[in-house]
Amino acid sequence: MTKGVPGRKVRGAATAAICSIAVVAAAGCARFDDSTSSPFTPEPTFGSGAEVQPREPSAPSSVLPEPSTPNDPCFDRDPNVIATCLDATGGLVMLPDGGSALVAERRTGRIVRVAPGEKPTEFARIPVDSGSDGGLLDIALSPTYTEDNLLYAYITTGSDNRVVRIAPGDTPKDVLTGIPRGDVGNAGALTFSTPGELMVLTGDTGNPAAAADPASLAGKLLGVTALSSTPNPPRPAVVLSGLGRAGDVCADPGGGVWVTDRTALEDRIQRVRPDGTVGAPAWTWPDKPGVAGCAAARGAVAVALTDAQAMAVLATEHDTGAVTSAPALLAQKLYGRLGGTVISGAGEIWAATVNKSGGEPGPTDDRVVKLPLPSGGGGTD
Repeated sequence: MTKGVPGRKVRGAATAAICSIAVVAAAGCARFDDSTSSPFTPEPTFGSGAEVQPREPSAPSSVLPEPSTPNDPCFDRDPNVIATCLDATGGLVMLPDGGSALVAERRTGRIVRVAPGEKPTEFARIPVDSGSDGGLLDIALSPTYTEDNLLYAYITTGSDNRVVRIAPGDTPKDVLTGIPRGDVGNAGALTFSTPGELMVLTGDTGNPAAAADPASLAGKLLGVTALSSTPNPPRPAVVLSGLGRAGDVCADPGGGVWVTDRTALEDRIQRVRPDGTVGAPAWTWPDKPGVAGCAAARGAVAVALTDAQAMAVLATEHDTGAVTSAPALLAQKLYGRLGGTVISGAGEIWAATVNKSGGEPGPTDDRVVKLPLPSGGGGTD
């Protein structure tokens, strides 16, 4: 997931790469229904006609070093694999250096730092209740992370879902409590829309009536501005209601916020405009492929499709955020179920697999992977 201001420090590279994905895939390299596609205006300057050429996970690479232990069960020869042998993952957030990330382990409550060529290392651990689909569900960096090293986390406890703030060497402090928890539908997500407002996406806990109830915090997109732990914090603002199973929330460079969720009728992605207004969903999936993590750049938004085992890239209008063509699909059936999604400083899409959450995990799952990008292309922000 693209989280807060720190991610915008590498916006140019991310925009160029993710936009080139959308343009190249729209030229016919990925499988999708282009019956509703429309041409870009003005004509893009990115390269076209290149093929997406991922390496199969089992393919050897002469570039990577041999494992230190020949029988290391966590060694993966795929050069696009960043981290292996993680427990079931929750959220994923890029660190300000643009070359490393933090990934949440949903069931263990661990936050793990991952980077190419390095072993995953534990960064922090939070007590959580991981029953059903709850646990450590998402994380976000403080907008001033390089100065204060603060993290925010969406977690499940024995009594509720809540948002907590984590400072180095301190116990987690409550920011927002009382979000309903249920037997299912506990997923939630975080991102900063501005330095002073944390957007909190809550699931409907399997109860659509609660999502429609103004008195309930379930099934909502909430704007939280009281980020310090206080005895009587103000009630958060309700930005969206009537949401289903929470997917993700991510901010784009234009000041908009994207929300993915799953309803009984369809999966969908919506955009909250910078002025707070919301129109019709930008795109819907009646086949319900399981929308999850999202990451937005100028001109495109990437959405993980968990059940479809692919990454969708939707081209968007720069000014309005309107989706201009049918989604292109990347890495189909290559890494299994995908969840948390971010854009690295090099402009690559990173994703965390969720194969240990209802999938068929392989020997090195769960993993963080970078998705193979189309060759050619380029651009500037």
